[in-house]
Amino acid sequence: MINKGGLRIHPVLYDLVENEIAPGTGVDPESFWQALGAIVADLAPVNAALLEKRNVLQRLIDQWHRDHPHATFPSKEYENFLIAIGYLLPEGEDFAVETQNVDPEISIVAGPQLVVPTDNPRYALNAANARWGSLYDAFYGSNVIPETAGRAISGTYNPVRGDAVIARSNAFLDSYFPLREGKYAEVVQYCLSGPEGDKALVMQLAQGGVTPLADPSQFTGFAQCEDELTNIWLAHNGLHVEIQIDPLHPVGRSSPSGVKDIILEAAVTTIQDFEDSVSAVDARDKARVYGNWNGIMKGVLETTFQKNGQLIERRLNPDKSFTTPRGKPATLPGRSLMLARNVGMHIYTHAVTTRDGHPIPEGFLDAMVSTLAALHDLKGLGRYRNSRSGSFYIVKPKLHGPEEVEFTARLFGRVEEAVGLPAHTLKMGIMDEERRTTVNLKACIRAAKERIVFINTGFLDRTGDEIHTSMEAGPIIPKLEIKDAPWMLAYEDWNVDVGIETRLPGRGQIGKGMWTIPDDLKTMVETKGVHPEAGASTAWVPSPTAATLHAIHYHQIDVAQRQEQLAARPRADLQALLTPPLLHDRILSREEIDRELENNAQGILGYVVRWIDQGVGCSKVPDYHNVGLMEDRATLRISSQHLVNWLCHRVVRKEEILQVFKKMAAVVDRQNAADPDYRNMAPRFDRSIAFQAALDLVFSGAEEPNGYTETVLHQRRKGAIGCWRWNGRLSGRRKMN
Repeated sequence: MINKGGLRIHPVLYDLVENEIAPGTGVDPESFWQALGAIVADLAPVNAALLEKRNVLQRLIDQWHRDHPHATFPSKEYENFLIAIGYLLPEGEDFAVETQNVDPEISIVAGPQLVVPTDNPRYALNAANARWGSLYDAFYGSNVIPETAGRAISGTYNPVRGDAVIARSNAFLDSYFPLREGKYAEVVQYCLSGPEGDKALVMQLAQGGVTPLADPSQFTGFAQCEDELTNIWLAHNGLHVEIQIDPLHPVGRSSPSGVKDIILEAAVTTIQDFEDSVSAVDARDKARVYGNWNGIMKGVLETTFQKNGQLIERRLNPDKSFTTPRGKPATLPGRSLMLARNVGMHIYTHAVTTRDGHPIPEGFLDAMVSTLAALHDLKGLGRYRNSRSGSFYIVKPKLHGPEEVEFTARLFGRVEEAVGLPAHTLKMGIMDEERRTTVNLKACIRAAKERIVFINTGFLDRTGDEIHTSMEAGPIIPKLEIKDAPWMLAYEDWNVDVGIETRLPGRGQIGKGMWTIPDDLKTMVETKGVHPEAGASTAWVPSPTAATLHAIHYHQIDVAQRQEQLAARPRADLQALLTPPLLHDRILSREEIDRELENNAQGILGYVVRWIDQGVGCSKVPDYHNVGLMEDRATLRISSQHLVNWLCHRVVRKEEILQVFKKMAAVVDRQNAADPDYRNMAPRFDRSIAFQAALDLVFSGAEEPNGYTETVLHQRRKGAIGCWRWNGRLSGRRKMN
C-alpha cells in the first residue's frame, strides 16, 4: 500500500490515477490524495453516524410493530409514531428546483434510459452508442413481430420477415410523421424542393403526384451524395428519426423508395453503473470500473470480442452531421448523455484505507475518481463531448432521507473544491428507492435543489426496503402480488407528483424502473407506454434494442404535456404509502408457499452463483420455467428479504428453505451446463462458496442493515478469489514437485 494524504492506497489504484486519469486534468495526484484524505477525516465520522441513525430508526420501528401485533393499516397512530421518532419529517414551504447548466437530454428531451455495468467495456460502449438504434433491426430480431406465416428469424435474411419489418416501420412513420396525402408504403422517391437555403421535403407517390409532410416543420435535415438524398432527419416530441436511403443495399432493393433502414433516437441518456450491476470487491475491480469510465470520458475506450465466429471491434460513435433545410451545417450527438452511478453510503472499501487500516466510505472514492476522470470531458480534452453544458451527473443510490441527501451535496462540494470545479458542477440524481426517502421526497429534493437533476422510482430496491422496514409487522404477500399493493401504486404516483410540485420538469428527469424480461420485448412494447403516460420523462430498459423500441412510446405520448395535465391532480395518499403489503388473515395453500419458495430460491441462486464464482454483477437468469429475467442486487434484495420475512413469521421453516435451495441448486446447475466457466453447486453444497452465500443472504438477512446484500456478496466473493488463488499456488507446487 502507498501512503499519501493520511491514506493507504492500493498500488493498482494509485498507478491508475497517477498515469491514466490525472494527466492532462491539471490536478496533481499528490494534491488529489491529500484532498481525499481530508474528506475522509472530516466526513467519514458523519457518514458513520448517519448509518447508525438508520439502525436506530429501524430498531424503533421493529419494536413498534412488536408492541402493536394486531395493528391495522392505514394507521394514523403509526404515522404519528414515525413523526415522533423523526422518521417522517415536515415538508416545509413550497419551492422550485434551481439547478442550472443542465443538458437538454436531461432537462427537456423525454426518452429511454439505459443502465449498464461499467466494468464490462463491451456493454459500456454498446450503451453509450445506443443513442441511435435501428428500428428495422429491433423489429426483425425481437418477438415484436411473431415468427408465424413464414416470418421466422433465420440464420440469413428472411425477406418475408423483412417485408413485415418494413410494413411495421412504415406504420410508425405514418403515425408520427404523417404525409399530407398517402402513406409511406406508397412512396417511391424522397426529394427536396425549393431554393437553396429553404428546402422542403416532398415524397413522390406510386400513383403519381408528390406530397409534403402534414407538418413540414418536422423536417430538420438531410445528407446527399452527388445530388441524391442518402439521409433524412425528422423530429417529433424532441426526438429525431433518421431515414437512410440506398437503393443498392439488399434491404433498400426490397423497398420501392430505396429505404434501407430507419434509425430512431433511442437511449438519450445512459447511467454508467459502478453499483448494483457490477461485481467490484477489491482494488483491481475498482480500477477496472474507473479505467473504463476514464476511457469513456476521454473518448478512447475500445474493445474487441468474438461474435458468431467474427472479431468485432467497439469504440464510441462519432456525432451525426447533416445539413439543415436552410442550408446550414448541423450535428446531433452520436452518443447517449452519460451519468455515473456511484455506490451507496453503506459500502466501505479496502482499496483505500486510513493510516491505521480502516476501510473508507467507497462513495467518497467513487466521487473523487469519477469526477477526476470527468474533467477530461468538462475541460474539452476528450475526443468527444459528453456534457455540452459543463456538468457532471452523479446518480446517488440508497439515500435515506434529507439528511443524507444534504450530506451528499456537502460531499460533492468538497470534491468540486478538491479538483478546482465551480460550485454545483456536480449534479445529483436521487434514487427514490428507500422508504424514508419516499415519504420525505420533497424535503430530499429541497436539500439538493441547486444540484438535483433526477428522481426515479427504483421499485426493485424500494420493494426490498419495504419488506425489511416492515419486517416485524407480519408476513408479506407473495412477491409477484406486491406490484399491485396500495403502497406501490401510491409510490409510483407520489414520485411524479412531488417532482412536478417542485418544478423538476425543465431542469431534470422524472424516471421509472426497469423492464426485467429482456427477451419479451413484444409485451414491453404493449405495456411500457404506461411510464410516459404516468408522467415519467425517462424509464429504464435492459438493452439497446429495448431502448429503440421503448422510444416509440415517447412519440406516442408528449410527456411535457402529460406532466402539465398531472399537475392538477391531488398528490398520492401518504397513508397508502405507509401501508405494508401484509397477508393479514389470509392462509396460503401449500402450493402457493412452495411456488414462492422455489421462485425466490431460483432467482437467488441463479444470480449469486455468477456473482460469486464469475464476478458478474448483472445477469439474465433463467427462472424455473426458463424465462430469462434480469437480476441484479436489487432483485436479490427482494427475494432474500421475502424469504427472511416468511422465516421470521413461521410461514416456512429453516429446514424447508434449505431443502428447496438444494433442489433449485441442481436446477440452476443444469441451466448453466453449457457454460465452461460454471462451477456446480450440487451435490457438494458445503464446498460451494456461492451456495453458502445464498444461504447467508436468507439466514443472516434479518440482521443485515436495511436488508442490503453487499456484505455477504463481497465477503464471499473475496473468499472465493482467495480460495482459487491458494489452490492455484498449491497446484503450481505440485507441478514443480
